[in-house]
Amino acid sequence: MDLKRILTTLIGIPLVIAVIAFGNKLLLAICISIASVMCMYEYFKVISNISKPIKWVGYLSNIIIIFASIINDYNTIKTVVYAIPFIIMLLFLQVIFTNMKYTFKDSAYTLFGIMYIPFFLMFLELIRCLDNGKILVGYAISITWATDIFAYLIGRYFGKHKLNPISPKKTIEGAIAGVIGAVVFTLFYTYLIKSFCKIEYSYMFITIISIILSIVSQIGDFVASSIKRFVDIKDYGTILPGHGGMLDRIDSLIFLAPFAYLIFSELI
Repeated sequence: MDLKRILTTLIGIPLVIAVIAFGNKLLLAICISIASVMCMYEYFKVISNISKPIKWVGYLSNIIIIFASIINDYNTIKTVVYAIPFIIMLLFLQVIFTNMKYTFKDSAYTLFGIMYIPFFLMFLELIRCLDNGKILVGYAISITWATDIFAYLIGRYFGKHKLNPISPKKTIEGAIAGVIGAVVFTLFYTYLIKSFCKIEYSYMFITIISIILSIVSQIGDFVASSIKRFVDIKDYGTILPGHGGMLDRIDSLIFLAPFAYLIFSELI
């Protein structure tokens, strides 16, 4: 197993747990903002191989969307809904006033990056605003981590059947193990919550949620991989040894966040 990958995970997990457990609303928003900017930078860097992303609109949108997330859930959604048409307008003004030096393709790739990264990540802060929000954010992160770790370990050592050519190293055995691992870990997490926080969640309900979100998490991994295959790169970056870039590390969490918010806000 890659020693760098293990060390990065052993350092990263306690840091994230500390931020969730002891950090306030502002600290979590700052951490999400930093991660979002890093992911946006990596996305623009790889997309620059096939287009000219309108970076200033991307970064401005990142600031607006993440800043809105530290207000409250209603104003966040309201602000983002109003911001979307203005973002689209700015993108096409760039096309118009540069006399087509930027094109519709450049605007489209930029808009996708905005929707995919800061817009999706915003839902982590919305989850935190819910009742027992820190615990629910812990569920979202735990599911993605457990899915990734179990899928990686079982797929690497026992995987025989390839899952999809988009990500040729992934196997059916690894995907199934990822779901099982997510369920086992979140049930243990639920036991700890009941024991130390005196918060009651149904084990059956948590099992069903874990299965659904683990599958969504793996779909998110394929989404990120399909972009990498399209631009013909292996990793988005090198900032995290053994993992690649920030976007390589949290691609599943980014994709899972809005679905987790939908489930947590409507069903818990």
